[in-house]
Amino acid sequence: MDVKFLNPFVEAAVEVLKAEIGVNVQRGSLSLHQSALTTDDVTVLIHLVGQVYGVVMYGMNTETGIRFVTQILGQEFTEFDSLAQSGVAELGNVISGRATIKFSQAGYASNISPPTLISGKGVQISTLDFPRIVVPLQTNLGELTVHLALRENRNGKHEEFVALTPAAKGS
Repeated sequence: MDVKFLNPFVEAAVEVLKAEIGVNVQRGSLSLHQSALTTDDVTVLIHLVGQVYGVVMYGMNTETGIRFVTQILGQEFTEFDSLAQSGVAELGNVISGRATIKFSQAGYASNISPPTLISGKGVQISTLDFPRIVVPLQTNLGELTVHLALRENRNGKHEEFVALTPAAKGS
């Protein structure tokens, strides 16, 4: 994955978390992962298609998701119900939408899919031959981990690149 695709997502995440939740964000150390991702308590998955294509995933624990949604919606949440799930999915959608605007400004036209929310630990998501850049973003409400598996589309063809599988026992 080309690291130039990282900055639009990190910048968008920082902007959205500041504007919508009112938190400061500290970026942790970047890492590159080749293996399948085992999901967090909550994982938002969004596909990109166009000149930049692939998948972005936002992972967090349930408590962080509840804290984020409580701040965004201005009402207290005590459980990760359907409204809280929708709020977290929309947070991933807004971050990804803002990142694609930044891509467009840099000359890369891309669109995003509606968000998919995976609730529960242990699902493995394989990005197949797409290595992922992983960026932890720490806030005072908890950590949001951004996983990016993106490529530049030079031939105009769309490829399948994500497979969901149950986690192997003992993983």
